[in-house]
Amino acid sequence: MKLKLSLFALSTLSLTPCLAQIKKNIDNNIITVNYQTKPIRMATRWAKDVSPMNVLKEYPRPQLQRNSWINLNGPWDYCITDSSVEMPNSFEGTILVPFPIESALSGVQKQLDPDKRLWYRKIIPCPVVNNENRILLNFGAVDWLASVFINGKKVGQHSGGYQSFGFDITDFLLPGNNEILVKVYDPTDQGPNPHGKQALHPQNIYYTPSSGIWQTVWMETVSSTHITYLKATPDIDQKSLHLDIVTQGDAKNCKLEIKVLSNDKIINTVAVPIIKNQGNTTINIPNARLWSPDDPFLYDLSVQLTANGSPLDLVKSYFGMRKINIQKDDKGMDRIFLNNKYTYNLGVLDQGFWPDGLYTAPTDDALSFDIKAIKSLGFNTIRKHIKIEPERWYYYADKIGVLVWQDFVNPPYNLPDGSRAIFEKEIRETMDQLHNHPSIVTWVLFNERWGAYDQQRLTDWVKKYDTSRILNAHSGELLFVNDELREPSETPWIHSDIADVHSYPNPRIPVAQPNQARVLGEFGGVGVSVPNHEWNDIQGWGYVQVNPGELKKRYTHMMEKLRDLERVGLSASIYTQPFDVEGEENGLLTYDRAIIKIPVSEIRDINKKLVNQSGGFTSDSSLSVVMNIDTSDNDNKYEELLAEYKNGGRDSSLLRRLVLMALRKKDQNNACIIGNDYFDILADPYSKENLIFLLQTARTDKDRGFIICRDKPELVDTKLGKNSAIRKIEKVIDAENIAPIYRSNPNWDEIQQRVRIKYGNLGEEYVLGRRMIYYGFESSDWKNFGKYYVLYFKRALTHPTGYSLNNVTWVLYEHVSDPEVLKFARDVMKYAIENLDNSAEAYDTYAQLLHRTNQSKEAIKWEEKALNMIKGTPNEKTFAETLQKMKAGQPTWPPNN
Repeated sequence: MKLKLSLFALSTLSLTPCLAQIKKNIDNNIITVNYQTKPIRMATRWAKDVSPMNVLKEYPRPQLQRNSWINLNGPWDYCITDSSVEMPNSFEGTILVPFPIESALSGVQKQLDPDKRLWYRKIIPCPVVNNENRILLNFGAVDWLASVFINGKKVGQHSGGYQSFGFDITDFLLPGNNEILVKVYDPTDQGPNPHGKQALHPQNIYYTPSSGIWQTVWMETVSSTHITYLKATPDIDQKSLHLDIVTQGDAKNCKLEIKVLSNDKIINTVAVPIIKNQGNTTINIPNARLWSPDDPFLYDLSVQLTANGSPLDLVKSYFGMRKINIQKDDKGMDRIFLNNKYTYNLGVLDQGFWPDGLYTAPTDDALSFDIKAIKSLGFNTIRKHIKIEPERWYYYADKIGVLVWQDFVNPPYNLPDGSRAIFEKEIRETMDQLHNHPSIVTWVLFNERWGAYDQQRLTDWVKKYDTSRILNAHSGELLFVNDELREPSETPWIHSDIADVHSYPNPRIPVAQPNQARVLGEFGGVGVSVPNHEWNDIQGWGYVQVNPGELKKRYTHMMEKLRDLERVGLSASIYTQPFDVEGEENGLLTYDRAIIKIPVSEIRDINKKLVNQSGGFTSDSSLSVVMNIDTSDNDNKYEELLAEYKNGGRDSSLLRRLVLMALRKKDQNNACIIGNDYFDILADPYSKENLIFLLQTARTDKDRGFIICRDKPELVDTKLGKNSAIRKIEKVIDAENIAPIYRSNPNWDEIQQRVRIKYGNLGEEYVLGRRMIYYGFESSDWKNFGKYYVLYFKRALTHPTGYSLNNVTWVLYEHVSDPEVLKFARDVMKYAIENLDNSAEAYDTYAQLLHRTNQSKEAIKWEEKALNMIKGTPNEKTFAETLQKMKAGQPTWPPNN
């Protein structure tokens, strides 16, 4: 689709002499930088356009844009230090800002551990500015806690991995060269911070972290009195726009001169006095042209700050006239209405990850491509899932015309100390930062109970804070997988504008709720692997895995089901997902945006049945470079490729693919033979990537991956993490010796003896654990469960066991009455809390064991800690009742036990 760009958003920008000199010197320095992208598992077509001289050069803040600015993206020095280091003495190399340090495009590709600190340094030349101007240093986003220093002096600190921030650095600048230093602490999923779907050890639905600077860094020159914030709220019923503008500095005798433009023509002007650094006004918008996906029309806005007629500051912005709310249709059903018209929200779950840049798109064209592609497929809605994008993403959503459901980034699941205050601070900042974007029509407070607490209070607060949007207070509070409800809720969607269920893979509709629109917040998840376009060919995942030729049939059936549900009240549906993400292969396009799994025209035709595709849905020309999937290139080629191997084919990609095919075909003999041949031809068989493949494809003790774990455990653990070798050995022991007979009343003594002879103490320890689980979770033999709980954890407690100590111990607490076993279990939970598990649930289990072993005074202390951690969640009532029983000296364990 051809876009008419905003009058201001991509204009040529002028520089003050100070910033012009900085730009000239920085450009000269960049030419000498030796930058090289790290090896990329898979690259998008835009990665080749990234270089030290070409890094996201566009103005990053279209809603508050100035002419005098300079982009600081590009090469910076970096180093990683211990947390105790106050200032680094040296730097390790060059990092390309703003790509996360874990990404290939950063040129570094290293993991940042929670006990380390990441430092950035940039040297810029700058003369001393006059008394009339100030220099601002701005950051689009830094994950998570950033401290900024200029010439060794701390300017400020900001927490929040998704919100923009900046500091006035004028008073810290010196003539000549100046050093910008940024210190970053990012615990990812190990701290109190909202971290989205990033994890230090990603698997399934969690992905590679993005630490440090991951959005544009820039400087701008402003007057000492200048505009800091602009909030625009449309009211289509009153045909008006309300503006709230905040300034900084001495605003005495200052006023705001505001112009509203439509297609470059001024349609209204207003002069507003500044009172206590605030300027508020309501502007009439005659014959308002309404914003919608069918017609994403935007008005331009110019705001100039003047003092006694002299200009001090000028910012350019834009806005859209639109309204979103819940109304009843002509049948009395509560629906989502856009501009007072029922509009079905047909959407996708977009997670915003990139194989080469992780959280950061390689280029601005790449950033806009995702939105163009989604709309070209006939969708009118994007649910932006557990991530806040750079402002330019929302700019393109506004320009291209899609409805956005914006998730807040959830707090950590176990709600550690401080996490609630941090979460509430960040969602408030998110609403402030994104308020002006007409595309955002829905806030999503919580997703599938991830870190959920105080739902009613937070729902009411968000709805009061932003009355211009609807609130999906708990997307997927009821989650169905294969038509089974994972966990019920006593008061689902309390005070929400929306009743939202998730259902995988097939669609369903929530039960009608008064004054709430009914939506399907997630469904689908149909996985299709595409050879040579996979992030991890051994991990491909979807709720359902199908061959390429089956996907269209599945998708068509789901859309037909949606039409039936829409007729009885469904207002929206969100398909998972538009693009594969790392190990998730359930996208309509591959992760590299190179292959589409159903032809564009065919998806558009299917989606037409739910969304009328007007001129606003013209298929974008950039999709022409996306190739259709080869539906014949699937596991049916196994015999053909196997014959090629038997005829002498030894290409590494052929062998790798054959190993995976053989495993899926359950041809274990060939999988082992070909896998060992694959190992023999590898140039670096003990690299991390190769070890991951060898271990994950090892199924027997004859596979080379198993042999490496047995003979070189230290090497494996060094590359893949502590106890990786043991875990693989245990899996093979189980697969060969226990799993085949597990369901047929196994002779455990015989198994234990055989495994001990074959694998030694490690094998016997593993069998003890399996016996424990069998007696407790399969046969309800509680006496033997207690016996083998003690035997196993006497050996295995101090190293990772593969079992949740809390979950196993809770079952023991409920069913075993032997006092000595209970005392041992109490000590197990004490160790778990001190070393492994700091959750409220673990505290509760420990407290109940203390209470049951006659240490009630200590038990009450731990239960009070657990209750304090769990306040505001569904478990609060249960924990409170347990505490009261303890204080009253009553049993908390099940009767007759």
